[in-house]
Parts: sequence; C-alpha cells; structure tokens
Amino acid sequence: MSFRIQPTPAARPNRCQLFGPGSRPAIFEKMAASAADVINLDLEDSVAPSDKPSARENIIAALSDIDWGNKTVSVRINGLDTPYWYRDVVDILEKASERIDLLMIPKVGCAADIYAVDALATAIEQAKNRKKPVGFEVIIESAAGIANVQEIAAASPRLEAMSLGAADFAASMGMATTGIGGTQENYYMARDGEKHWSDPWHWAQAAIVAACRSHGVLPVDGPFGDFSDDEGFRAQALRSATLGMVGKWAIHPKQVALANEVFTPSEAAVAEAREILAAMETAKANGEGATVYKGRLVDIASIKQAEVIVRQSEMIAG
Repeated sequence: MSFRIQPTPAARPNRCQLFGPGSRPAIFEKMAASAADVINLDLEDSVAPSDKPSARENIIAALSDIDWGNKTVSVRINGLDTPYWYRDVVDILEKASERIDLLMIPKVGCAADIYAVDALATAIEQAKNRKKPVGFEVIIESAAGIANVQEIAAASPRLEAMSLGAADFAASMGMATTGIGGTQENYYMARDGEKHWSDPWHWAQAAIVAACRSHGVLPVDGPFGDFSDDEGFRAQALRSATLGMVGKWAIHPKQVALANEVFTPSEAAVAEAREILAAMETAKANGEGATVYKGRLVDIASIKQAEVIVRQSEMIAG
C-alpha cells in the first residue's frame, strides 16, 4: 500500500441516475417519485437550442417547487464548447434554491475544463452567499477525456462522480458503431466456427474506475441506448459493477429497477461477506493471518473485499 491513503468517495447511494430533459417539466414529479438515487435534469443533448432558456427556467422552478425527497439532484449543463454553458451555471446558481446538489459537466477533455466551471461557480456562490457549495460530476466522452482521465479526477474537491458517455466517446474515437453501450456486433473473436463477443468499453471503464478510486470519486456507468433490451442492460451493468462502478444511468424509467437490482448487493452476497469477516476475526484471534472459507483461502485482502459489500449494503439500507 502506498503511503498516500486512497481517499474515500462521497458516502451516498448512486445505483441509478435517471435523466429527463429540462424542456419537459411535466415529467419532473414522476422522476421525483421514482426509485432512482440520483435525478439528472438535463440542459444539454436532450434539449433543442431554441428550448434551452425555457428549460433553464423550468429547472430553476422545479428545484424550489418539487419535493425531491432524499434524492441527489443534479443539473447537466451544456458543454464548454457551446455558448450556453456559462448562462446555465450563472442562472442555476444565482436563481435556484440550494436544493441542487450537483452540476454535471459533459464532454470534459482536461482538468482546465473543470477549473473554468469551478472558478465561475465559486464566484457566484460567494457573491450570492450560497451556504451549500455545489458539487460536480463529469462525463468522459472523448479521446482527450480518457487520455487525461487521471488529471480530470484530481481537478477539483467539488468532484463527486465520473461517468462514461459511450455515444460521444465512440464518435471521438472513430469507433465503427452507432450503438450506445453494450456489446457490438463486429467486436468479437472467433474459434471453431463460433463467435465470442467481448466488451469494447471495458478498457475505458477500467481507466475511469482506477482514476476515480485514486482520487475519491464515484465511478458510474453511462447510458445503454436500447431500452427494449433488458438482458443487454443487465449484462452491461453486471460487468460494470464487477469492475468497481457503483451505478448506471437510466434513460428510460424501466431501466431504474434494473440498475437498482444490479447495484444493490444481494442478501446472499451480504451474508457471505459477513461470514468471511467473522471467519477472519476467528483467525486473528488464533494468531492466523488467513483461513479457509468454503474451501477457498481468505486473508486480509478478503476482509477489504467483504467490507466493500457490507458498507454498500448498509449505506443503501440507511
């Protein structure tokens, strides 16, 4: 273990992030009543340019008027390569209530992008005497973003979460696909006449998880475009959870339950984790650094693995 202790990310559930366009205020109440842990009110891709000013006003009103319960509420601003983003930040932080928790910054390519938004947000908060600093979450959606992912993860103490935006990422990388997440038809290996599909997003997800865990940021899987394919969504979510991601986006309400199912530790998994911890306590009492549990070796590293599962379960229950 390095002398530098790995920082702890925000202790809050982030199993599912449900997105809805700011131009459709009629759905805000339904989003608030959903089982998603995080609500993302969107000003970016799902909102037409002509609707962006009214979408901002809709979101500002909703942050005061709607009971969001204990959900984390995030607003996705427009990209820094557009003329809209500064007005998003200014209007939201000058006019909206302090119920907003996060600003989501899309298409981040370098740490300087975070610095720009951080500087503007800090000035507004000071000028308006806002009591609660807004947090950030970012989306990696480009070749530059994944190349600079470590410096992005370390860019600001406001940063709480990072996601992979598969569609724009694929376009930036020149990938030969129009799919958003999931396995891709032509990304396979062949042997003895059989095809075996692998995951084209795996390396990018692993890089994001490593950067996030190094800097105390929550790694989150992004969208799965085919909301008619429950099996495909669940499969990708399971792969992401296995890699260390804590949750996944929902671009359709039906995906909320699927994400919550995958990213909530099962009763069996929690029970086994507690049994491993108990077995290691017995081993330590006997002066042993390892023991055998159900025919396999468990040691101090096993304690850390089991503690992750127990902590996640207790946080969700709490």
